[in-house]
Amino acid sequence: MRNEIINAIEENKLIAIVRGVKKEQLIPLAEALYRGGIRLLEVTYSADGRVSDEETAKCIGMLAEHFQGRMFVGAGTVLTEEQVERTKSAGGCFIISPDTNAEVIQKTRALEMVSIPGALTPTEIRQAQLAGADFVKLFPVTSLGASYVRAVRAPLSNVRLLAVGGIDENNMEEYLAAGACGFGISSGMVNLKLLDACDYEGITALAKKYTAVIEK
Repeated sequence: MRNEIINAIEENKLIAIVRGVKKEQLIPLAEALYRGGIRLLEVTYSADGRVSDEETAKCIGMLAEHFQGRMFVGAGTVLTEEQVERTKSAGGCFIISPDTNAEVIQKTRALEMVSIPGALTPTEIRQAQLAGADFVKLFPVTSLGASYVRAVRAPLSNVRLLAVGGIDENNMEEYLAAGACGFGISSGMVNLKLLDACDYEGITALAKKYTAVIEK
């Protein structure tokens, strides 16, 4: 399964980031994204505690059961080993973090899930790789730009970098050319105004804008 997820990320290049979405909206939202070509979805844990870890894990489990491998579901904003374990128990298959935490990375790998920690500097990227990361989430990437991705890739060409933070359909090609192997997309694709209006066709249309760039 790990290799299947890694291949899916490399092939599809897009992970939809779902944050602050009501439980009853998740499946219609995910189906709308699926119709737009999205095959990987991240449900974030709540760092401020507004949503309990238990509730987030239930949402991950609900989506994983609904899609049965049609779409791969994982967790984002994972800060603790306990959250890794909850995600695994719920049926999640990848772990994304905003930071590089060796214990979280190692727990993820021990539970046979794909590890995607966050990093920004070359030192952090290398530390993530040494701890066992499968991909490294370069975050927040647009604060430094595509030229930074290209510069980092020169000495660290063996690290698979996902560009996250400020990415949209207009700058994706620039980051791909710089060496990013994929992206995490949040509000540009998971538009909460469209969601609250139940405009699922609109969400599908947004997703298609992103997948069209990948398919060029």
